[in-house]
Amino acid sequence: MFEYAQAAVEGALAAGATYADARVVHAREERIDVQNDTVQALDRTEQAGVGVRALYGSSWGFFATPELTSRRARRAGERAAEIAKASALVPGPPLEFADVPLVDATYETPFQEDPFTVGLSDKVDLLLEVNRIVGAVDGIAIAQSGMTFWDTDKWFVSSQGHRIHQHLVESGGGFDATAVGEREIQRRSYPQSFGQFETGGYEVVRRWDFLGNAQRIAEEAAALLSADEMDERETALILESSQLALQIHESVGHAIELDRILGWEAAFAGTSHLELSRLGTHRYGSDLMNITADATLPGALGTFGYDDEGTAAQRVDIVKDGIWVGVLSGRDTAAIAGLPPGGMVRADGYNRLPMVRMTNVGLLPGDSSLEEIIADTKDGVYMATNRSWSIDDKRLNFQFGCEIAWEVKDGKLGRMLKNPTYTGITPQFWATLDRLAGEDEWVFWGTPNCGKGQPMQVAHTGHPASPARFSQVRVGVRA
Repeated sequence: MFEYAQAAVEGALAAGATYADARVVHAREERIDVQNDTVQALDRTEQAGVGVRALYGSSWGFFATPELTSRRARRAGERAAEIAKASALVPGPPLEFADVPLVDATYETPFQEDPFTVGLSDKVDLLLEVNRIVGAVDGIAIAQSGMTFWDTDKWFVSSQGHRIHQHLVESGGGFDATAVGEREIQRRSYPQSFGQFETGGYEVVRRWDFLGNAQRIAEEAAALLSADEMDERETALILESSQLALQIHESVGHAIELDRILGWEAAFAGTSHLELSRLGTHRYGSDLMNITADATLPGALGTFGYDDEGTAAQRVDIVKDGIWVGVLSGRDTAAIAGLPPGGMVRADGYNRLPMVRMTNVGLLPGDSSLEEIIADTKDGVYMATNRSWSIDDKRLNFQFGCEIAWEVKDGKLGRMLKNPTYTGITPQFWATLDRLAGEDEWVFWGTPNCGKGQPMQVAHTGHPASPARFSQVRVGVRA
């Protein structure tokens, strides 16, 4: 496979590119979806090909082919250089690259149990049994469960001398229970609203114990039908960690992508309220807010050895003691900003241009616990599991809906509440962070469906989080 990547790079250089890199990718995916007692989908896909970037003056060119021969790979490199030359007809300053170490390296995801060798009948039987338990609870009309597994090999070569092979294995799944009443529908999901995914093998599915949580989740969904609505007010808000993970993704993760800050990218998530001139001085939140982008965390979904530019995985401080100090960057954006490259450029397959993507953007844990936070709250609400979200194209004004909530009175959980929502403005919201659970409750939540770019690319990102309290938040908003 290195031969094809090398041929693509040589073709681009021969056609006039000043720099080129190529990725040969072989990717397999297996997805199983079960509704009630019926397998709704069982998909196994496999694709392979080579994609090559070529730099000429101020512009990139990109071309890809599924035909893995040296001749076709070299031609792909030539076409990428031709596209770069055509793009460079629009005047612009020459694009520079931040320096990174040149490596000849191999990386493989640690895993215990290859998910692609686990029997298909074993996987389906587990999902059917989860649905049977969920569906047996009174009030439950629909039980859905699923699993997805990815096995990806990448071979990367650059004209500067990189030569990297990576083998990534990612696994996970989840289930949900839908209760139908006379005038409404309520749903509860596990482990979070779109399942939980990590780097690793089938042991990820086993560890989350779907069977052991099926009864509880179904009973909560049914109970929501008769629960009280949440009143609109300002109060203390305690967030369960998977909901906080999505809050981080939407109000921090997209906002700190350097291509958005520079105005290069606006698709799907818009631009950003952040200005590069305020890096190091802008207050993002309270002193308890410490955010990192760490692609080295064992088992997290945004973990790898090297990004798709050959930059080593690393930990980068993003927010330190509430102050914005870092960004998500690649070699070209980092050079423009005068920053070291963060190793955060990835592509969705061989036939997509690499772009800045989140790695594991997470909130470092505090020194408390969920139990202590609740006990320390005189009046508030505790919300869990995302149901909906909306945020403006500057990543500032937002509203989130959760699946379930409980009121907190005098340090204890009280009534269950349905259709809970909360709203805020990003820096004002994070400024009210005043309690944070510790490392024992720190979970590396995985988001397997982060969309960006046109044509859209889907990235796998991680968001470490533990339960947290925000002292004054508007909740129960209906419009």
